[in-house]
Amino acid sequence: MLVVETVVRIRREHAGGKGIREIARDLRLSRKVVRKAINAPDVEIAGKPMRVKVAHMRLCASRAVYVRAYPRETQEIVFDAHARAFAVFGGVPLRGIYDNMKTAVTTVFVGKERVFNRRFLIMANHYMVEPTACSPAAGWEKGQVENQVQTIRGRFFQPPLKFASVEELNGWLEAECLRWAAMHPHPEQKDMTVAQVLEAERPALQPMLAPFDGFHETTHAVTGTCLISFDRNRYSVMAKAARCAVQVRAYADRIVVRMGDEVVAEDTRHFGRDRTIYDPWHYLPVLVHKPGALRNGAPFQDWVLPPALARLRRKLGSSDEADRRFVRVLAAISTDGLDAVEAAINEAFDTGAASDEVILNILPRRREPPPNQPLSVVVDLKLKHPPRADCAIYDTLKGEAVRGHNAAA
Repeated sequence: MLVVETVVRIRREHAGGKGIREIARDLRLSRKVVRKAINAPDVEIAGKPMRVKVAHMRLCASRAVYVRAYPRETQEIVFDAHARAFAVFGGVPLRGIYDNMKTAVTTVFVGKERVFNRRFLIMANHYMVEPTACSPAAGWEKGQVENQVQTIRGRFFQPPLKFASVEELNGWLEAECLRWAAMHPHPEQKDMTVAQVLEAERPALQPMLAPFDGFHETTHAVTGTCLISFDRNRYSVMAKAARCAVQVRAYADRIVVRMGDEVVAEDTRHFGRDRTIYDPWHYLPVLVHKPGALRNGAPFQDWVLPPALARLRRKLGSSDEADRRFVRVLAAISTDGLDAVEAAINEAFDTGAASDEVILNILPRRREPPPNQPLSVVVDLKLKHPPRADCAIYDTLKGEAVRGHNAAA
């Protein structure tokens, strides 16, 4: 709380016209003390301290809250927080009050005039929300959220939380927000809980038809080893994209790599540094020419194969010839698909002849269309209404022909 009170005093005195150096001198602040307080970890993830950025959203009428933790504050993360909050609230408000965060506001003018970020405005237009910015150092203009930041810190983050992953932490935070809303009375309508008022507020919210496709796109060059560098980590892409330019779309929890209109990689986003994330399936075309990489190549270390392929791998062994045979089966996945290859492997094992030749012989047979079934035709047919033959009708036609000839004469 000492840090919170100090920050509040700094904001108040700075708004009153004092400079930062003068405020620091009056409060006797040292750089070491401030740095230590700011770098204190908020949570413990997988046994390691981690400072998280927490997105806070609140509906003014019902007081329903939503909080979500992220490793950092970027624009795609702001987009993700909006989509998840609106999904939990069950609708979209007509107006949003925002702090002057860099992910939303490009330029701050005097008064209420702002230049909002172009991408942020696209998101606001998608949800049909009117964005309104607060005045600098005027926390009272968004008092509910300003108070919520301190309340949530004491309610959810004390004592420090410990989780195996950020996803697990966010699942717990969302459940706690819903539990708190179901248990606490509304500050004005005291005979109803926050959850009950939210239920009554939902008809006034706009329907959320589809979440905004919130990503940040950059262009990267793929190396000869099918890797791209993004956000201090390296990710593999399909071998066909080697030494080409690709577009990386970064979302809050994943990255999508595109080469033109084709997706050449999609992976979970990692926020650490100096990691290389391989997808062994990206390197199948490389294995065809270098089957020895199956045992020694970095992308294939600790590769968890599907059950049928793992069984075949154990059956063939680990010699150079076994590697070549196994790679021949793997190469068939590019044309027949993983499910078809696994089914062919299982069929080969069932017949007691699990080898690459047998499996590659089964696959084309499975591609052939099934033979046409002979149609069963009933010969002894009986008509419900048998036809009646009246040959005398042809005599009437002859009479009409004679009358027509006489008339012409």
